[in-house]
Amino acid sequence: MAGMTVADMIGLFADDTGQVNVTAFDGSTFGPDDAPLHLIVKNSRAVYYMVEHPNDLGLARAYLQGDIASPEILPGDPYEVFKRLTELEGSFHRPDSIGLAKMLSTVAKHGIRHPERPAIEGPSKLRRITEGLLPHTKAGDAATVSYHYDQSNEFYRLFLGPSMTYTCAVFNTPDDSLEEAEERKLNLVLDKLGVKAGERMLDIGCGWGSMEVLAAKRGIHVLGVTLSQEQVDWAQDWIRREGLEDLAEVRLMDYRDVPEGDFDAICSLGMMEHVGFKHYPSYFKEILDKLKPNGTLLNHQITRTRSTDGKTAGQFIDRYIFPDGELASPGEIEMVIQDTGFEVVNQENLRQHYALTLHQWNKNLQDHWDEAVAMVGEPKARLWGLYIAGSALNFELNNIQIHQFLCVKPNKEGTDSYPLRPWWYDGSSRQ
Repeated sequence: MAGMTVADMIGLFADDTGQVNVTAFDGSTFGPDDAPLHLIVKNSRAVYYMVEHPNDLGLARAYLQGDIASPEILPGDPYEVFKRLTELEGSFHRPDSIGLAKMLSTVAKHGIRHPERPAIEGPSKLRRITEGLLPHTKAGDAATVSYHYDQSNEFYRLFLGPSMTYTCAVFNTPDDSLEEAEERKLNLVLDKLGVKAGERMLDIGCGWGSMEVLAAKRGIHVLGVTLSQEQVDWAQDWIRREGLEDLAEVRLMDYRDVPEGDFDAICSLGMMEHVGFKHYPSYFKEILDKLKPNGTLLNHQITRTRSTDGKTAGQFIDRYIFPDGELASPGEIEMVIQDTGFEVVNQENLRQHYALTLHQWNKNLQDHWDEAVAMVGEPKARLWGLYIAGSALNFELNNIQIHQFLCVKPNKEGTDSYPLRPWWYDGSSRQ
């Protein structure tokens, strides 16, 4: 591009520390050839994406379309590139106004272009609203959950593995297999809840039914609800194959529409991300009303590290992963839980465990990369590798966390029915 090269543009935003080499389609280069990290800008579309959206959305569009690449990236796994760029965070800076004006003038000389967004990109928040899908209404939640989860079940199985459990696993050591770590997490939830054989349990946002199968095998009567038809089909078939229809049921249903009440226990694993912060009070009130006195709740959700952080995610997450998703800090969540009327018995941060889980998922995806590309196309396979790798790094850097809140619904006499010390460490249920 006349006026400024792509390398010149990169120099507006980053110092040459010798750690990154960028080779561009216009023949320009930034950084030394022997740098440990190499990036390739393959065409002008990448530049236009970044000019139109100079944030995570523009960068993601270019990567998903294959306009930006790196020999250091495994197929669909940019974790190492993310990690190295994070280590160079101090070398990035805002450009001065003169340089920025020169860059925009250079781009404009080639024409104002708005390249088509990737076909797999979801609608913007504004478009969803104009179509009547208001955030965190029943219609809006149904649409956004369907967008994320009603993909190919077989595609999810490629990276989730046979447990089909799409939340943080619990590891005793980093060498644990994903399957045993996921089963350990499910057992931990049931042990914390203290739910016994013959009692009734509700699972809000049940996914593909792994909790239903394990709980039913313990003799628990369990109802799971989800807004994804694909998940319902998978879960119902799994329950039938296990011969557990008399104990386990999964419905396509909003948790707010569950007519039953007086549950002994309720769990919500990885569902709160869809609720919306201002709806937390009504969410926990709905759960409180569905529990028996002395009933237990296990709420398991991704959290912001600080309450001063914004609740909403960036445009990339909103368009591609979790439309309308919001995260709050553990302190804010616990305050709402307490104000609703629950007693919080225990709070546990599983941040390190989620990073390990995500690395296992991405390894599975890489091991089945060709199959994944054949199944959903390379852009979508790249998307999930990008999301998983970025999430793993953010958990490792403590930018986000994941917390389990164990809560009890008080009765009029108080809540002295649970033991004086935590009862779940040895796998025993509440006595």
